[in-house]
Amino acid sequence: MGQYEQHVFVCTTGKTCVTQDSAGVFQCLRDGVKEAGLQGRVRINASGCMSQCGHGVMVVVYPQDVWYAGVDAAGAKRILDEHLVAGAPVEALRYVAPPGDNKVPKE
Repeated sequence: MGQYEQHVFVCTTGKTCVTQDSAGVFQCLRDGVKEAGLQGRVRINASGCMSQCGHGVMVVVYPQDVWYAGVDAAGAKRILDEHLVAGAPVEALRYVAPPGDNKVPKE
């Protein structure tokens, strides 16, 4: 195991996540980890584009390789409480797609 038990990446760039408050999702997770006493065990990082544009704010939790889509502040709180603290992925937000770019086609 690496330095952290879990490493969380929040897309904070690209064409769509930034328009859906990815900065707020990032801050919610970062503040939540601190409040839950998980600092040193769980790392929250801002990431570049994950090439899944149009699927909402994207969040990925490693080492479990769990991808989440459409994450807002309420979803971030659920990810914190249910996944990072309790260990159960939030199935309602889980994103499963084939490997590679899966951007929503432009209208």
